[in-house]
Amino acid sequence: METVATTDLCDAHMDAIAAGDVRVLPPSFQSYGRRRCFVGPITTVKVFEDNVLVREALEEAGQGRVLVVDGGASLRCALLGGNLALIGQNNGWSGIIVNGCVRDVDEINACDIGVRALASHPLKSVKKGEGSKDCVITIGGVRIAPGEWCYVDNDGIVVSSTNLSKL
Repeated sequence: METVATTDLCDAHMDAIAAGDVRVLPPSFQSYGRRRCFVGPITTVKVFEDNVLVREALEEAGQGRVLVVDGGASLRCALLGGNLALIGQNNGWSGIIVNGCVRDVDEINACDIGVRALASHPLKSVKKGEGSKDCVITIGGVRIAPGEWCYVDNDGIVVSSTNLSKL
C-alpha cells in the first residue's frame, strides 16, 4: 500500500483535525522494524502486561492492517518481541503500534514490518489471555477505533476516521 506523508495529511486536513476526525498521537513512540512508513486500517487490542491477545491478533491474516495495542503505557515488560513481529510480517500486517514496550529489538529490526513502541524492555509479559480485542481505545488522550485508518512515517502517527489516501 502506498504511504502518504503525515505532514502532508495534517496540512491538507486541518478542518478534520479541528473536528476530531483526524488525530495525531503524541510524539512518544520509538521506531523499530525495517518499515519506517506504513499505512492501513486499524485493529485494536487492549491488554495490560499480557500479550496473549497480541499474538492471537498477529496470527490472523493481516491484509495490510495496522495492529494498535493499548498496553496501558506500562514500562514494566514487553508486549511484542521478535517472534511476534515475524508472525506479523509473515501474515501480512503493515505495522504494529504498541503503547508499551517491545523486546528482541535486533530481531524486530530485521523484520519487514513497521513497529512503534514507547521503549524496549528485556522482561517478557505474562500469559493469562486477559484483555479486549476490536474495542475503542485511548492512547495519549487520542481516541482510536477499529476500522479507522493509521498513517505512520518518521514524522509521527496520524489516525483518521476515513481513508485519507483515497481523498
